[in-house]
Amino acid sequence: MPVKKVLYIHGFASAGSTGSATQMRNHLYPKGVQVISPDVPVNPLEAIAFLKDLVQKEQPDLIVATSMGALYAEQLKGIKRILVNPSFHMARLLTFRGLGRHEFRNKRQDGATEFKVDKEMIQAFQQVEKESFKGIDATEKALVWGLFGTQDKLVNCQADFLKHYGKAQMQLFEGEHFLNDKVLSKVVMPLVEGIVNCK
Repeated sequence: MPVKKVLYIHGFASAGSTGSATQMRNHLYPKGVQVISPDVPVNPLEAIAFLKDLVQKEQPDLIVATSMGALYAEQLKGIKRILVNPSFHMARLLTFRGLGRHEFRNKRQDGATEFKVDKEMIQAFQQVEKESFKGIDATEKALVWGLFGTQDKLVNCQADFLKHYGKAQMQLFEGEHFLNDKVLSKVVMPLVEGIVNCK
């Protein structure tokens, strides 16, 4: 049975059923690693509270988070975390090109197929974002890796990561905003395996 745990936190308009999480699960389970990949609540304040509770309950060895998920993961201090194409400014992003109805890109457990971005949600993101980059010391810096696609046309938060975490744990890869099988297998998985020591 798996003895180590990886928590995967999906991005905006996605779900725990995302292909990246499934691929990670299939790859890591035979190596004794369980991948937990929940549906994150749509409301940002509920999402961060849900994830803090989950981390306390499950005590994962590592968190892998993409895009919006990496905004939340950055705040889950004290645990090793890989932030892939983090989107630290969701409020600004959604204000300019996100208001209105959105369809989920992956199947949600509650059967929901769409959700609405309104001013209240943007305000909630602003509230969550105020807690970003707090209490970062040398120990905390060593727990966080930032992976950035060189062709990411959607989000670019490299400057934020560099400012708060420095160059040592930052890695660029050939790829876009959304993870594909190639980036997952060639870039993300080797780092995951090294961190959880399951090669």
